[in-house]
Amino acid sequence: MNIATFDQLWVYLSGNPLLSLLATLLVFALAVRINRAVGGTPLLHPVTLSIVMLIALLLLVDMDYRTYFEGAQFIHFLLGPATVALAIPLYDHRERVRRLLWPLLLACGAGIFTAVASTLGLAMLLGARTETLLSLAPRSVTSPIAMGIAEQIGGIPSLAAGLVLLTGSIGCALGPWIFRLLRIKDPVVQGFTLGLAAHGFGTAHAFARLGVVAGAFSGLAMGLTGLLTAFLLPLITRLFGFG
Repeated sequence: MNIATFDQLWVYLSGNPLLSLLATLLVFALAVRINRAVGGTPLLHPVTLSIVMLIALLLLVDMDYRTYFEGAQFIHFLLGPATVALAIPLYDHRERVRRLLWPLLLACGAGIFTAVASTLGLAMLLGARTETLLSLAPRSVTSPIAMGIAEQIGGIPSLAAGLVLLTGSIGCALGPWIFRLLRIKDPVVQGFTLGLAAHGFGTAHAFARLGVVAGAFSGLAMGLTGLLTAFLLPLITRLFGFG
């Protein structure tokens, strides 16, 4: 194959949206294998590895994000059904949820306030700009909700999404260590904590490592945190003098 033919083939492939879909699936499969090869450490989470490798790939082939997303949007579409599917294991434990409803709501509210207040307080001490502060505030909420909240309160949605991913990775890495340190063995507490602090990353980790019960309550925490944060965050930011 001569250079001209290769160039024509590459132009055709790069313009095909299915190439982005195939690349995403292959990269994630590779990231899962790498994670398993190093013992499944949360420090090298498959999602984090996939992001790094996809960014490197897009830079290498000089493909802009809009072109990439034309194919990857098929996976993005599945995010909604996958999130809704978390209600299935939660339904199986509905009686336990009903008994613990008020403690869970109080824990969720306390967790939201602690996460936002500590983040804003520390960032203000370090001299972060207002836009950065408001992008940091929703970092413990799943990405789609965090981006919407950040835009609503004056932050930068794309920066908020990146910070959410970073928060999830750190939460999965530190969560098991904190559970061992505090001798927390209840899967309900473990799962709810991971969902509250590490959203989708924590929920995936809970299902994979801690069992169905932990995963169900992690999904519950992720949903409650997103819902309550959308209402509480504007009020909390006003307490800190924003808005």
